[in-house]
Amino acid sequence: MISISSTFKLSFRALRVNKMRSALTMLGIIIGVGAVIAMLAVGTGASSQISEQISKMGSNMIMIVPGTTTAGGVRMGAGTQSTLTMADAEAIQKECSAVSDVAPVHSGVAQVVSGHLNWSTGITGTTQSMLNVRDWPLSSGRPFTQQDVRSATKVCLLGQTVVDNLFGGADPLGQIVRIKKIPFTVIGVLGPKGQSPNGQDQDDTIYVPITTAQKKLFGTTFPGMVRVIMVKANSSEELSTAERQINDLLRQRHRISNKQDPDFSVRNLTQMMQAAEQSSRVMTLLLGAIASVSLLVGGIGIMNIMLVSVTERTREIGIRMAIGAKTWDIRLQFIIEALTLSMIGGTAGIIIGLGGSHILSILAGWPTIVSIPSVMLSFGFSALIGIFFGYFPAYKASLLDPIDALRYE
Repeated sequence: MISISSTFKLSFRALRVNKMRSALTMLGIIIGVGAVIAMLAVGTGASSQISEQISKMGSNMIMIVPGTTTAGGVRMGAGTQSTLTMADAEAIQKECSAVSDVAPVHSGVAQVVSGHLNWSTGITGTTQSMLNVRDWPLSSGRPFTQQDVRSATKVCLLGQTVVDNLFGGADPLGQIVRIKKIPFTVIGVLGPKGQSPNGQDQDDTIYVPITTAQKKLFGTTFPGMVRVIMVKANSSEELSTAERQINDLLRQRHRISNKQDPDFSVRNLTQMMQAAEQSSRVMTLLLGAIASVSLLVGGIGIMNIMLVSVTERTREIGIRMAIGAKTWDIRLQFIIEALTLSMIGGTAGIIIGLGGSHILSILAGWPTIVSIPSVMLSFGFSALIGIFFGYFPAYKASLLDPIDALRYE
C-alpha cells in the first residue's frame, strides 16, 4: 500500500501542473466563502445595532397614550383625545404589582435661548422617575426632586445635543436658559443616548418638572392632564402581566366596559423592539443562506473539474494501479486534491470576506461585525464541500480497470 504522505505529494503535484485550472476551480469557493462572511457580517452588525438601540431606549418599557377623537366621521388617530391624567399615573404606580416605576409626560417643542445662541428642541415635562424608567443616568449635576415637581420649579436637565448647541465646550451647570422667554436653571446634564430605532436623536431634549410644563410652558385642557404615561415593568417576564393590569385598571378608572373601545392605548415598546431584532436575525440567516448557494456552485465546479481530471489522467491511474496502488489509494488521491482546492479557496475567501466587510462598512456606512463562528462555519463548509463533491470523481477513478486504463489514449 502506498503511504499517505506519498499520496499527498502526488495530489499537490497534480494541482501544481494545472495551476490555471486549479485557480479557476477555487474561484467558486473563494466567492462563496467571501460572500457568506460578508453577508453574515452585515446582518450581525444590523442586529447588534438594533440591540444597542433597544438598550438605549430603556428596558421593560410600556407606553400609554390617549385615545382617538372623531370629527365628522373622521378618526384623528391615537393621542388626539385628552384622557390621561397624573392621577392615572399615580394609580398605576400604587395598584399594579407588575409595575416597577411610572413617569407621566407632558411635552412640546420650544425655542431655547442661552446668551446669543438659540436652539429649537423638544421639552419633556415629567417626574424624577423618568430617569429610572428610561435607564438614563446623568453625566453631571442632579435630577430634579419631588419638591421641584410639587412647586413647579423652573429647573431643567439638558440632553447632550442641546448642550453642544447652546454651550459648546462650556459647563452648563448653574447657567440660565430661556424656554419660551421663561428663565430656567440648568441643574443637570443627561448622559448621551444616541439615536432611537426610528432615527430620532434622543439627546436633543430638555427635561423639566411636569407641573412646570403644565402650568408655565404648554398649558393643559384640564388640570392634571398628561399626554403620555411611560411605565417600566418589574422584568421582561412580567411585561404581559403589567399590560393586563394597566388595561384593567384604566378601564375601571375611566368607566369603560369590556364591550366598549378604550379611550387609551397600551403599547409594549420592548416587545416591538425585540420583534425588530428578531426580524434582523432572520434576515441575517437569509443573507447567509443566499450566499451559501455560491458555495454549492463552487462545489459543483470542483466535481466537474475533477471528473475531467479523471478522464485526462486515466492512463496515469492505470500505471499506478499496475504497480500496486489499491482502490483506496486512488480514491484518497482525488479526495485530497478536491479537499486541497476547497481549503485553499476557503482561506482566500476568508481574506476577501474580511476585507469586503470592512470596505462595505466604510463605503455604505453600515455597521459590520465579523464573528469567529461565521468564519469557522464558512471554512468548515468549504472543506465539507471538497470532500462531498470530490468523492464521486474519486470513486469513479478507483473503479477503472487497470488494463483498460493502460490502453486508454
